Amino acid sequence: MRVDVLTLFPEMFTALQQSLLGKALEKDVWSLNVVNFRQFTHDKHQHVDDTPYGGGAGMLLKPEPLYEAMDSLPALPKRRVILLDPAGRRFNQRVADEWSQSDQLVFICGHYEGYDERIRALVTEEASLGDFVITGGELAAMTMIDATVRLLPGVLGNEDSPITDSFATGLLEYPQYTRPAEYRGMKVPEVLMNGDHGKIGRWRYKEALRRTLARRPDLLKKYPLDELGRELLREVKDEEKTHEID
Repeated sequence: MRVDVLTLFPEMFTALQQSLLGKALEKDVWSLNVVNFRQFTHDKHQHVDDTPYGGGAGMLLKPEPLYEAMDSLPALPKRRVILLDPAGRRFNQRVADEWSQSDQLVFICGHYEGYDERIRALVTEEASLGDFVITGGELAAMTMIDATVRLLPGVLGNEDSPITDSFATGLLEYPQYTRPAEYRGMKVPEVLMNGDHGKIGRWRYKEALRRTLARRPDLLKKYPLDELGRELLREVKDEEKTHEID
């Protein structure tokens, strides 16, 4: 996968060249091309923004630098051009999985009050990290890139990791433990150490349901429970009621 980023702050994206994503870059699992679109301005002071027609607060990004920056990029067959905008589609795990099937992702990172509306003609979709406003699109773009690229084959050491991640299954991830078996009075659940994979799988499913019920009950409304899941969820609810009484 090729990832292109149009930004005024290219130095921020060196963070993506670290850790697992950095190793995947070295192995050519994906590539990162960061373009400072200020270099496509034509005035002495390299202005990328201007005041809006009709008046109003703030400055808008001008169309010319971004159009010319886009002209400088190749267009691979399965390309998505993504505008970072608070009004865009909410980014989540499903979107990351969808984007991971692409050949090329191009992110346009905004700043100032907003965009000249004609910039939207460049894009295939608009995306938002959440219902809040930050100073620019860079942090949102980095988060989206990380969440998407880690799904590519060869990025993670364990190929099963993306499958069992929180949100990948529709539930939050079950609790996990490693050595030592007991630390400061806190013990690893016995079921995880008995080697019975059937019981371990059941425990993990049940604890994923418990955690999702407690922290994100909205996810359960959309999750297609099977017969075992309905049974386990009933057990969880009964146990939680007992705790409340205690």
